[in-house]
Amino acid sequence: MNDFWLHLSDWKLLEPLFSGGRAVLLLGLGFLLGKLASRGLHSLAEKHLTLHHLILIKRISFYLIVGIFSVSALKELGFQLSVLLGAAGILSVAVGFASQTSASNIISGLFLIGERPFSVGDVIKVGSTTGEVLSIDLLSAKLRTPDNLYVRIPNETLIKSEVTNLTRFPIRRLDLEIGIAYKEDIQRVSEVLKTVANANPLSLEEPEPMIVFMGFGESAINLRFLVWATKEKFLELKNTLQAEIKIAFETANIEIPFPHRTLYVGSQTTPFPIQVLPTEQDAEKA
Repeated sequence: MNDFWLHLSDWKLLEPLFSGGRAVLLLGLGFLLGKLASRGLHSLAEKHLTLHHLILIKRISFYLIVGIFSVSALKELGFQLSVLLGAAGILSVAVGFASQTSASNIISGLFLIGERPFSVGDVIKVGSTTGEVLSIDLLSAKLRTPDNLYVRIPNETLIKSEVTNLTRFPIRRLDLEIGIAYKEDIQRVSEVLKTVANANPLSLEEPEPMIVFMGFGESAINLRFLVWATKEKFLELKNTLQAEIKIAFETANIEIPFPHRTLYVGSQTTPFPIQVLPTEQDAEKA
């Protein structure tokens, strides 16, 4: 009988060790199931949701499962759930007062998720920053600029600023500011521009190219040439079209003017005197 109680006391001494092992096992199992669940949900919803929503679903499912197993592991270690909830409430209040900016970013992030002004993969412009959206998190959005820089923009800034989504729609309009000399025929210039646009395979036929008369400038007649392209070919069209317009203008003898200035001395009718000085070669010949 004494041996039985002796063995029983030994088992009681080993109980904390067993509890710790079960807690570690629960944490490992929770991490594994969280990974499997997030991947499974991603595969099921891949065809129906955007990339941004897929990332959110993966993160929420993973952290939810890991959180449940973490609570179970803490219970195995002897922690009371009510005590944990009370401590978490107090900690949340303290953290809330200490991190009001973070809380504002989290709330702004929820508004961005609900409003969806842009998604992962879109190219947006915020202030002077333009880049591709890599991720949209609760605190900030991450962008990659065209020169391959990593930019983090807080969600609160995105909510308060004007955000331009450059790739939301399948086509974009290219606006080219063009100046021509006053002596040129506007109708002829318009025909040359439309011919150039129609010959460029990147320019869309519908909507068709358009020329808008912008006004009389100091040294030129200002026109705006509007051409449409798909969002993937926009930059390529911008580069090729301007070079083709210059070549077409040179071929058609259409002058692209530069600013002119006229100088007067004394009265308005007296021309500025000009004297041509001989060069060194002329002096040697003389």
